[in-house]
Amino acid sequence: MLIGNVGKDPEVRYLENNPQNPGNNVKVASFPLATSERYRDRNGELRENTEWHNVVVWRSNADVAEKYVRKGTQLYIEGRLRTRSWTDQTGNKRYTTEVVADTLQLLGKRPEGENQPVQGGYAQPQAPVQQPVGPAAYQPVGQPAAQPYAPAAPAVNPAYQGPLPAAEPSDDLPF
Repeated sequence: MLIGNVGKDPEVRYLENNPQNPGNNVKVASFPLATSERYRDRNGELRENTEWHNVVVWRSNADVAEKYVRKGTQLYIEGRLRTRSWTDQTGNKRYTTEVVADTLQLLGKRPEGENQPVQGGYAQPQAPVQQPVGPAAYQPVGQPAAQPYAPAAPAVNPAYQGPLPAAEPSDDLPF
């Protein structure tokens, strides 16, 4: 789980997964994410340590990243680490570790000029709606008004012959 700020706009690619159906390509997006921690050192000075993570998102999360994620966007990411290796142009074996995100949530304020609510991201603020509270608040259409709430009597199995539970649980819990 990571919360951080995007370092640059996502790079979006399409991978062919079916040569017979070229319109059915898989979308993948990648971008760097910066996470920071602040702490005081032994001398009492405030220090900040920033770590950069390479994030990869697939399919619908890649759609969200392409449409709404920009440099500076604050994100919540949940995923797993994946280390890949390859051979570069000079013949050296190279490694990279990425966060493959399963969950991507946009955090923070909506950028200026965006007034449309979006799925999975920022929601348009709306005025609160005053609604009745309690069991009488639910009123099916075409039904008479509900009666005031009364707690139901405890269910008793007539075939049970053992002792009935105490009216109040004992308070001898170990914590």
